[in-house]
Amino acid sequence: MYKAIVIGTGPAGLTAAIYLARANLNPLVIEGPEPGGQLTTTTEVENFPGFPEGIMGPELMDNMRKQAERFGAEFKTSWVTKVDLSKRPFKLTVEGVGEIETESLIISTGASAKLLGIENERESIGRGVSTCATCDGFFFRGKKIIVIGGGDSAMEEANFLTRFATEVRVVNRRSELRASKIMQDRARENAKVTWSLNRTPLAVISGDKGVIGLKVKNNETGEEEVIETDGIFVAIGHKPNTDFLGGQITTDDHGYILVKPGTSMTNIEGVFACGDVQDSKYRQAITAAGSGCMAALDCEKFLDGHAVHDWSQSV
Repeated sequence: MYKAIVIGTGPAGLTAAIYLARANLNPLVIEGPEPGGQLTTTTEVENFPGFPEGIMGPELMDNMRKQAERFGAEFKTSWVTKVDLSKRPFKLTVEGVGEIETESLIISTGASAKLLGIENERESIGRGVSTCATCDGFFFRGKKIIVIGGGDSAMEEANFLTRFATEVRVVNRRSELRASKIMQDRARENAKVTWSLNRTPLAVISGDKGVIGLKVKNNETGEEEVIETDGIFVAIGHKPNTDFLGGQITTDDHGYILVKPGTSMTNIEGVFACGDVQDSKYRQAITAAGSGCMAALDCEKFLDGHAVHDWSQSV
């Protein structure tokens, strides 16, 4: 039995753990397959306050974890395969551990960027391939960039990246775009945006210093070509990691957890959500950390007067 369990160890989950631990709630933090979240695949983070020279993503996450451990947070590296949120205490089935119980739960499992699954793509994340323009666009100042995708997010990222790049080429496997007309118009009116439509990406081409090209197939002719580039931004959407919840938590049509406005509270009393798993708009390390703070404070307030276990008898 735990007072509080946090699922996920990105900026949101680790911030929640720090606050819960400092409140003497002795939280258990369950790490998933990617401890530290997406920032562990990022090389340098320059937009997190307090680091004027920047900091490596894995180092930032490691520092947050050490800070949570310093105040008494407990960590387990495993997967939560099933939850029973029908009544308190909540029951969690954890791979390799079994069933554990908790009086409250904070979900910070994040949202995974969808990848194309092409050759050398995953290996090049943080080495010229990115899934976040606002995170990494600055590193491509004066460079040529490719944005892969045809939806609103791809158009938005293409327009944003023209602030830094000399050219942003949109590659889409269809001849038509899925983006709304207004987003398409904005991109087409931008002189820095060029187009390679009806092209299917096949492989990321890397050199000694990172990405140098994208191999594509012309869907009309069947011919293959390599488009030279300094960086590739994959903008085909994100998938929130909520499948394990079994539909017990209210989500939007895309699977993002819905919280009560201005709070981290879900539809189930005692269950809170923070970070990218409930944020489809900003998806930044600093906003995730802020929402993790909110979740911990909401959780602490909830536990005050809602105990289901006599902790005075615990050793």
